[in-house]
Amino acid sequence: MESLATVVLAAGKGTRMKSGLIKVLHPAAGLPMIAWPVAAARGAGSDAIVLVIGHQASAVQGAFRGAADIRCAMQEEQLGTGHAVACALETLTGFRGTVLILCGDTPLLRAETLRSILAYHRENKAAITVLTALMDDPFGYGRVVRDPAGRVNRIVEQKDATEEEREIREINSGIYCMDSGFLFNNINDINNNNAQGEYYLTDLLSIAVQKGLTCLALPTADADEIMGVNDRVQLAEAGRILRGRINREHMLNGVTLIDPETTYIDHGVTIGADTVIHPGCQIGGGSVIGSGCEIEGAVSISDCRIGDDCHIKAASVLESSELGEDVAVGPMAHLRPGTVLGKKVKIGNFVETKKIVMGEGSKASHLTYLGDAEIGRDVNIGCGTITCNYDGVNKHRTVIGDGVFIGSDVQLVAPVSVGRNSLVAAGTTVTVDVPPDSLALSRVPQVNKEGWRLKKKP
Repeated sequence: MESLATVVLAAGKGTRMKSGLIKVLHPAAGLPMIAWPVAAARGAGSDAIVLVIGHQASAVQGAFRGAADIRCAMQEEQLGTGHAVACALETLTGFRGTVLILCGDTPLLRAETLRSILAYHRENKAAITVLTALMDDPFGYGRVVRDPAGRVNRIVEQKDATEEEREIREINSGIYCMDSGFLFNNINDINNNNAQGEYYLTDLLSIAVQKGLTCLALPTADADEIMGVNDRVQLAEAGRILRGRINREHMLNGVTLIDPETTYIDHGVTIGADTVIHPGCQIGGGSVIGSGCEIEGAVSISDCRIGDDCHIKAASVLESSELGEDVAVGPMAHLRPGTVLGKKVKIGNFVETKKIVMGEGSKASHLTYLGDAEIGRDVNIGCGTITCNYDGVNKHRTVIGDGVFIGSDVQLVAPVSVGRNSLVAAGTTVTVDVPPDSLALSRVPQVNKEGWRLKKKP
């Protein structure tokens, strides 16, 4: 197989986003926009990927920290696509094969499409092959001008096109396959004699034609794939299309989405068969959800591991948590990061947890806060219970043994432990450790003043 290197153009700021964040780092369906064409290049078999960076260079590099196949090339001044590729080639010295050139703002591009254009390019031994699309309204795009034999003669930008050329419906996607030898030998022959005063990569086609080399164009079947994102309206549209693809894949794999259009599942989420997801849910952060689960409406799940047969009830929020099998959560519960729930645990309505481990069969049914705690098996946490884990300076842990019954309205002032099989009476404030098999009770004696109410009447 011929070697493949990919250049991804990502140096521009993207002023139409009207943002302090560079355009290619704006998220689309759970990934920075630039991560999508990079993933497509990997899927097409690229051996090396060069990111041409400029604005917020360190932030773009940080998005791919640790990726062995990623190299970066600086474009200090943005002088056009031809200049950008010339900067990238400095990192590919000695490379021989095909160079794939992509834009960092095309998140809808698929690996399958890249594999198709690569095959077409190699089979026809072309110097350049450009991916194109047919558009009813091609305004703003470069037009593909073909010769009578159907080969590409040149690409002309909107601002440089004649009236006749502007009638052409086949547009340039900005995605190219190029023979490395041709590219290295001719990239410096591009000039900036155009309305923008920039070095257009498209001028390489005219150079190739003048030398009698083959230049081809392959129209994509789906024009959405080459859509560039330049503003937040287009970003939202790209996100909608990406989520539609993601949702379709889950449904084909056996997941029921009651209303796919109102279900937001990010890239990288895994969901088991026979799980049912109701409208209004948001699932992201690479979450893994088992089979046979039910996720009710308006649930938000991020970076979680959820076992089989779990029931997440309406309007609950789960963050960086781990749930065993047959766990019930909600409605309107909040699992904060570090929550680990064993099998058959129940977390009820208006319960908040943070950095807890809760053993099999335990339950906190309502109106409770549990933070920085280790809770054993078959523990009952009564309504209104609070682990008082913060003293204003440090966080402290609460440890509750197996089989403990915590009554309603109990405060556990950490650091404190409750031994196995103990009972903490309702209304108790626990400030010292409770031994196993004990009753903990702390209440102010009740005083009844008979007739007091009658004396207050006028």
